[in-house]
Amino acid sequence: MSWEIIGRVNTAAEQGPGDYVETVLDLVEQIPPGRATTYGVIAEAARVATGKGSARTVGTVMAQYGGGVPWWRVVTASGAVAERVAGRGLELLRNEGVPLTAHDPPRVDLAEAGWEPGESKPDQM
Repeated sequence: MSWEIIGRVNTAAEQGPGDYVETVLDLVEQIPPGRATTYGVIAEAARVATGKGSARTVGTVMAQYGGGVPWWRVVTASGAVAERVAGRGLELLRNEGVPLTAHDPPRVDLAEAGWEPGESKPDQM
């Protein structure tokens, strides 16, 4: 089993992810195309499930293990894409039709595109 990291691959034998990492990645996989959420929202849901974590910890998990999940759908509380992957992240968000603001650089319009864990998917409404 391997965990893809943005830019490289890290095998589970080298550094195995724990329950918290698995929980974060599972939550990120649930974010539907065209939507986004924040590191804080993911952290809160992961904390309910595991009893630990913070927005900063979610950022670390995403940087180390997030390459195999839709990492671009997780943004800062202001809607900004992580600086080190902003170009590619914004491209992927635009391709999915995620509403962006007129800021420079653009940010996700969380009022329109924000997603919360447990929220019904469009086909379930």
